[in-house]
Amino acid sequence: MQEHDLSWVRTEMALAQDAPRSHVGPGAWARKNLFATPVDSALSVLALLAIAWFLPQILNWLFFSAVWSGTDRTACLTVDQGGQLPAGWSGACWPFVFNRFGYFMFGRYPLDERWRVILCGIIFLALLVPLLTPRVPFKRLNAILFFAIFPFVAFFLLVGGWFGLPYVETPLWGGLMVTLVLSYVGIVVSLPLGILLALGRRSKMPIVKLLSVILIETVRGVPLVTVLFMAAFMLPLFVPPGMTFDKLLRALIGVALFSSAYMAEVIRGGLQAIPKGQYEGADSLGLGYWQKMSLIVMPQALKLVIPGIVNSFISLFKDTTLVLIISMFDLLGVVKQSISGDPTWATPQTAKTGYVFAAAIFWVFCFGMSRYSQYMERRLDTGHRK
Repeated sequence: MQEHDLSWVRTEMALAQDAPRSHVGPGAWARKNLFATPVDSALSVLALLAIAWFLPQILNWLFFSAVWSGTDRTACLTVDQGGQLPAGWSGACWPFVFNRFGYFMFGRYPLDERWRVILCGIIFLALLVPLLTPRVPFKRLNAILFFAIFPFVAFFLLVGGWFGLPYVETPLWGGLMVTLVLSYVGIVVSLPLGILLALGRRSKMPIVKLLSVILIETVRGVPLVTVLFMAAFMLPLFVPPGMTFDKLLRALIGVALFSSAYMAEVIRGGLQAIPKGQYEGADSLGLGYWQKMSLIVMPQALKLVIPGIVNSFISLFKDTTLVLIISMFDLLGVVKQSISGDPTWATPQTAKTGYVFAAAIFWVFCFGMSRYSQYMERRLDTGHRK
């Protein structure tokens, strides 16, 4: 039998080698994302030049030339910064924000009772953070506490009148407190109501489908300002004489209905994207309509439309500023009121600083919702993994 020469056979596995330098590191990222084509390179250069031009001026106004201490408008009057800047120009007036910070957060809520708002916020965060963290157990209990129990606890804490707590009427509420209340109620109500409206619009029962279509198209056909006007001024005309609704409650109803109509269309798009085989498979298992929707169809549909759902939440959070039209003062409303109605801080930089502060608060909340939705998309995107 002929012997074979096996000296060429490798007896050990080859060691892993580092990736080529041209494919890793900041340089590779820049070539791939910023300078992949001549058009990308030109746009990137223009963007970098714009950043180099505007960013130093923005930082200079926000921080380096800003005023950080003072008790009234005299601290923020336009001054010449040692000859380095044109006369009549100064930076941001942050003492105005520091002085009015409590008003921006709570409105005219009584100073001695603001601990109730703070306690309500702590409970809110204590329930929200575990609910948004995938690895924390007892999600069902957490959801029941957050969506079913917490609204009643918050109502008793914020309104008062029970258990020895002084009553605080809602016209005294304002600032970020009102923004969060409107957003929370709108989000909590719009998602389940939007699901029901979406299912109703796809229902085979003519009456249910007709009522759902009328409600969705009627609300979507008018701007939110009109809905708020209707809730604030027209709704009392349809109730028995002597019965009144709190203005905040009317605004909550209007915001919830408006957001529910848009949410219904977002969810309907997800339902239409589910293959017909999923419905047929659920029917073959003998599942009823609600079992089929809750166990098979709806989880897949909601996963597909996470970007649309979060986009609706972000729009709702920003649209709360429109309640100023019906004489309710959210965060932007109290900032505007402080700027125009307080001569103690009347300077050219006060208005800019107040609006920048409000914009920063809105950006933090909206950016946080956006990033979390992207995280959930990556976590739930398992349909095409090998």
